[in-house]
Amino acid sequence: MKTFYITTAIDYVNGSPHLGHAYEKVLTDVIARFRRQMGDSVYFLTGVDEHGQKVQQSAKKRGIAPQAFCDEVSQEFRAMCAKLNISNDDFIRTTEPRHKSVVSRLLQQLFDQGEIYKAEYQGFYSTRQEQFLQEKDRQPDGSWPEIFGEVTQITESNYFFKLAKYQDWLIQHLKENENFIFPRYRQKQVLEFLSEPLNDLCISRPRERLEWGIELPFDSGYVTYVWFDALVNYYSAVEDKPGIWPADFHVIGKDILVPPHAVYWPIMLKACGLPTPKSILAHGWWSINGTKMSKSTGNFVEPMAFADQYGVDALRFFMIREMSVGQDSDFSLNQFLSRYNSELANNLGNLVNRTLNMTNRFAGGVVPAPDATSLILEPERELHALWEKTREEFITLCEGFQFHIALERAFAFVTATNRYVEQRAPWKLGKSTEAADQALLRTSLATMAEALRLAASLLPAVMPTTTEKIYGVLGYTATGSWRERLVWDHRLTGAKVAETAILFPRPQAPEAGAAKA
Repeated sequence: MKTFYITTAIDYVNGSPHLGHAYEKVLTDVIARFRRQMGDSVYFLTGVDEHGQKVQQSAKKRGIAPQAFCDEVSQEFRAMCAKLNISNDDFIRTTEPRHKSVVSRLLQQLFDQGEIYKAEYQGFYSTRQEQFLQEKDRQPDGSWPEIFGEVTQITESNYFFKLAKYQDWLIQHLKENENFIFPRYRQKQVLEFLSEPLNDLCISRPRERLEWGIELPFDSGYVTYVWFDALVNYYSAVEDKPGIWPADFHVIGKDILVPPHAVYWPIMLKACGLPTPKSILAHGWWSINGTKMSKSTGNFVEPMAFADQYGVDALRFFMIREMSVGQDSDFSLNQFLSRYNSELANNLGNLVNRTLNMTNRFAGGVVPAPDATSLILEPERELHALWEKTREEFITLCEGFQFHIALERAFAFVTATNRYVEQRAPWKLGKSTEAADQALLRTSLATMAEALRLAASLLPAVMPTTTEKIYGVLGYTATGSWRERLVWDHRLTGAKVAETAILFPRPQAPEAGAAKA
C-alpha cells in the first residue's frame, strides 16, 4: 500500500522559530494525524535548511563555525516540534551525509545528461534572498522590492540548469493536474508566472563568495545554490524507503510557492526522471494585531513561550480554528482569549465538569445504562440525529482541509449537548422519587457522557492531549478504529468517572516574552 507522504517546508536556520513556523508544523501535523485516523499509513517529514550565505554570515558575526551555528538553531526547531506535540516521523537536516550524497548524485546526473552548463552571468544579485534578479523583478518606479534587501550588480561565471527547456512541459502538467496546488486559485498564479519566458536557473555560487554549501561534484570551485540543495530534501529523506515517494502533499507558505516549489522543484524532478509530488498546499500568513510580524517592533509571538503560558492544545486549537487553510489570518491575544474562554473553557470544559459532577452526585460516579424508553424521546433523538450529521460533515470537511469549519461543527455539537443538559436538568430529576424521573435521569447522564466521548473523539488530530484527558476522566480506553469510536452506542455504561477535571484553567496575566500579541 502506498504510504501517505506529507512534508513541511524545511525551515531556514538563520533565525529562531516564530508563529509562522509553528502554524505550518501544526497544520501538517493535523493533516497527518487525520490521515492516520482514516486508516492511512503516514510518513511525515519536517526539518531544517542549513546552507547558504545568510547562515555563513550569521555564524561569522557570532564568531563560531557555520556547523556549530546550525547545530544550535536546528535544536530550537526540534524543541518546537516536541513542545507542540508534532508527530513527525523524521527530521532532516541538509548538512547530513544522507542528504548531501543525494544532492551530489543528482547534480552529477544532470551534468552528465547535459542539463547543466557553465556560462558568465552579469546582472543583479540579492544577498537577502540569495538569488539573481531580473529587470522584471523591479517595481514600476525602477526600485527593488523591500523583500530583496540590498541589491548589487555582479559579473561572474556560474553553472546553469536548463529550466527554460521544461517550461512547456510544466504548463501542460499544471493544466492536466488541476488539483496540483491547493487552494486552486494559487495554481492560476503559477500559470500567470509561466506566461512569461523562463530563464535558465543559476545553480552554483563561487567558493570565494560562499563556502558554506554542498560542493558541486563536477567542479570543486563552486557550491550548490541553496534552493537546488534544499528542495532535494523531500526526496533524499525517503529515497531508501520503498512505497513512499512521491509525496502526497508538500505543505509550504505561499511566499515560497513561486518559483521554488511550483516551478524549480517539479522541473528538477522531471529532468532527473523522478515522479513529481501529487499536490502542494500553500498556506497563508499570520499578522499580529493587524500588522506584519516584527521582532524589532515587539509585534510577535514566541510560540513555545505562548504554549507554556496558555497550553499547547489551546494554541494548536486557536491556530487551526482561526485560519482558513490557504488564507491569511490575524493573531491577537484578545481573539485568542475570546476563543479560549467561550469555546474551550465555557463550552467544552463546562460540559466535562457537568458530566463528572452530575455522574458523581446522582450515580455514584459510574455512568448508568440509559433507559430504553427514554432514548426515543425527542431531546435524545434530536441530539443523536445532530451527532450523525456532525460526524459526516466533520470528516468531509477535514478531507477538504476545511479544518476551521470542521471545528466549528464539532463545537456546535458541544453547545447542543450543553443545551440538552439544561433541558433535562439532571439536578432536578435527581430530587424526584418518581420511577419515570429516575429512568430519565439515568438516560440523561448516559447521554451526556456519550455525547462528551463522541465530541472528544473528533478532536485528537487538533487536540491530542485534551482528547486523552477527556477519555481518562470518563474512564474510557479507546479501542478499534477511529471511525468505530465515532459510533453512538453508550459503550461507557459502567465506566467509573473522575471526580473533577480542570482542562482549561483561567489564563493568568501573560509573563514577559510569553505573548507579545
